[in-house]
Formats: sequence, C-alpha cells, structure tokens
Amino acid sequence: MAQPPHNTEAEQAVLGAAMHAGEAVDEVRGVLDDADFYRPAHETIWRALLELRANEAPTDPIALTDHLRASGDLNRVGGAGYLHHIASVPSTVASAGYYAEIVRRASDLRRLRETGVRAVQRALEPGADPDEVRSEIESAMRTERERSLASGTGRLSRYLVDGWQFVSETGAYREPLWGTPEKTAWASGESLMIVGAPGAGKTTLAHQVILARIGLQNTVLDMPVAPSRRVLYLAMDRPMQIAGAMARRVSVADESILRERLAVWQGPLPATLDKEPDLLADLAAAHQADTIVIDSLKDAVSTLVDDALAVAFHNARMRAIRNGVEIMELHHQRKAAEGIARDQRPALDRVYGSTWITSGAGSVLFIAGEAGDPAVTLHHLKTPTGEIGPLQLLHDHARGTTSLDQALDPVAILRAAPGGLSVRDLAAALTGETNPGRASVEKARRTLDSLVRGGLATKAEGVAGGNGGGQQARYHASARHIAAVG
Repeated sequence: MAQPPHNTEAEQAVLGAAMHAGEAVDEVRGVLDDADFYRPAHETIWRALLELRANEAPTDPIALTDHLRASGDLNRVGGAGYLHHIASVPSTVASAGYYAEIVRRASDLRRLRETGVRAVQRALEPGADPDEVRSEIESAMRTERERSLASGTGRLSRYLVDGWQFVSETGAYREPLWGTPEKTAWASGESLMIVGAPGAGKTTLAHQVILARIGLQNTVLDMPVAPSRRVLYLAMDRPMQIAGAMARRVSVADESILRERLAVWQGPLPATLDKEPDLLADLAAAHQADTIVIDSLKDAVSTLVDDALAVAFHNARMRAIRNGVEIMELHHQRKAAEGIARDQRPALDRVYGSTWITSGAGSVLFIAGEAGDPAVTLHHLKTPTGEIGPLQLLHDHARGTTSLDQALDPVAILRAAPGGLSVRDLAAALTGETNPGRASVEKARRTLDSLVRGGLATKAEGVAGGNGGGQQARYHASARHIAAVG
C-alpha cells in the first residue's frame, strides 16, 4: 500500500522557520496541531518549540537542543545534527504559514484516508449493519468538518480576527515604505502604482525604489525608502530592456546583494492573475519575497478594460497583501485625447483600463512627459496621506537616476529669498504665472505650512488691513536648515 499523504520538506520548512524566529511559531500555531506532523520526530520538535515559545525563551537550534536534551528526547529526534539540518532549510516567517498549510492539507488527507479505511473494514465485518456503518461514517466526517472549521484554517475562519485585534494590529500605524508619514508615496499594506507613457521613466524610477528596498541606496527623490528582505521582480514586458536599464545602476560590487535579495521572473507568468488570483501570493512564498514588482500590469491580466477582470486582479493583489507582501505596479496611461493641453494636470481617468484597477491601489503616481524626455512632472493622483508634488523631475538616462529640479524645489526657492516669501510669491514661482489661481495659492500655502511643521521654515504672521494696508504672512528658511545645507 502507498505511503499516507505527507510532505517531509514542508514540515522541515515550518520547523526551520520557527528556529530562525519565534514569531513563526505564533504564525502557524493556529494552523497546526501536534498530530499534523507525519514524522514523530517532527511532532516532538514542534511540541518543544511550543514550550520554548510559551516560556518566552529563544527557539534557535542551540536552545532547542538544550531543551530536548533535558527532556531526554534529543537522540530520539535525530540529535543536534538533525536540528541544525532542519534550521538550514530555506524558510522565513513570511513563508511559514504557506508551508504550514501544505502540512495541514496532508494531515487532513491522512485522517480522511484513515476514516475511509475504517469504513471499508467495518463494512466487511460479518453481520455488519449498513445503518450503523453509515452513521459511523457520518459522525467521523462531521468531526472532521468541525475540526476544520474550528482550527482557523478552514475557509470560513482562516482570516478571521476579533474586533480589538483588527483595530489595534491590522489598523496599527506602520512606517511608510517610501516617503514620510506626512507625505507617503508608498504605504505599507497598500499597493503603489506608477503610471506614465512608454519611455517617460516609469521603469527608471521604479528601479531606484527597488534598489533602495534591497539596500543599495537610502532615498529616492529625497524621500526615505524602507528596507525589504527580498524583492521579486516580474519582468514580463521586454525583460532584456529591463535588464539593460537596471544595469545602469549597479556594478560588480553589488553582486552579492543582487543575488541574495533580488529575484527576477522573466517573461509571461504561468497564468494571468485574473484566472489564478492566488498566483501572486504563491510566487512570493515560493521565492521568499516580501515585495513584488509587476512590470507591467498589462501583461499580468487578460484585459484591463473589463470590470470583472479588474476586480479579479484586485483580489489577487489583496490576497498577496493579506499574506504580508508589498506590491508595486507599473502601468500605462490612456492615449492623450485631442484638445487636452500637455501641461494640464492629469486625473485618475487618464490611467488605462477599468476604474477598479486604480480604486484598489493605495497610491498612484503619474509621470507626465514624452518618451525620452529628460524633464518630466510627477503628479500624486491618489494619496495615502498628504499629496506629494507636483514634482519636476530630471532623468539622467545614461546613469539611470532621477533627481528633483532644484529650480522648482520649494525649499531651494525659499532659501534663495533672503526677505522671505508670501504664499502668493511661492505660487507664482512654482507655476510661472504672474497671477496664480486660487488652487495654486492654496497648494503653496499647504506646502509652506508643511515646511514650518518640519522645521525647514519659519512663519512671520501678517498684519490685517486698515488705513495703512495689510501685510501678508511671510515664510523664511529656518536658520538651522540654512546652516545645515550651507
């Protein structure tokens, strides 16, 4: 008879993750029971890990070896050498839940197999009563179903949390992945979409964020970028060109980091995300990635104009995010309609495809410019917190870098004005208009007030009008900031 269903490698991956980080025990303890491990040695190791975690002790191989030696179980599980072998199996806290599901499925199949074998044996007994056999089978299946529903792994409860956990953990503040709390370009737990015409610099900007995520730079557009453990780049659209573009930014000195922290998928996926909504999460788990970059969106979905398929893609996006994966998407704009001025501020309806694609995104950055332009404008169309920009960007196509045009940087403009600026002065400088409109003035006011809050500027309150006339509030670069950059 064939061996009962089991997956030794997945069991080792779960135990190895738990040895690397005690948090992995918390991640999978609601999924697995002791008996879900097929190998008795693995069941003993798991119980020891639970005991160590309950005592707030380390779960690493050294602590685990000592604990098993004290209980007399060390030799029974294969000794310290086997524990270190398990610890060497590639696995992370992020992937522990994925492997635990594999272990649990195999365990469920074993239990169902045993139920079936018992049913056959009972049916073959002399004088067996069909009603009794049927009742026993129904009772056993009911027990299995209740076990599945109560375990936290059933589809009705797998992602259920209580109300307090939802507001205190799911809704807890997290540092931005890119940007500041006041002006966030990419929020943790929400996808970032970078949109623009072909050749406008989407990939150039995205590559800089990716390289910052893996530790090769600290900031992009003067905004901090949080580190990632490993990035999976889905280079579906012209991978050779993507490779050439990224090569501008790296050197031989970066080889070890690129090998360890960046994985690249070349060409089409095995299936489109609207047909396999779990594919993104599965890819991340398979390659131990906590960040996925989709380049580009048109290659990941069957069609982008169908609302139903757009919703299916959003489900794929959210399933990955629910598993702790951060998502960046590169996407195209609609073709410019006749009669629309080039310098007109874009809106979300300029993004190609169904509105449900942008509705589900956390942040949408739009690069306005023509293919190959060294100077483009970055608009923040959908914001997690405060609006960024519009920013005037300068692409260095030879080096693959992007910088802010200092001539239109509010801080630089303020520093260059010894007598300070009024709100209207800054609005005029940013727009190039002698008499800027109300929207531009209010945006300049928000920008200056934000600089004051950040300690980069000071504000001298104005004077109300009267016989001698009023005086507008004036903003000055703070003395501390001038000294720091001087």
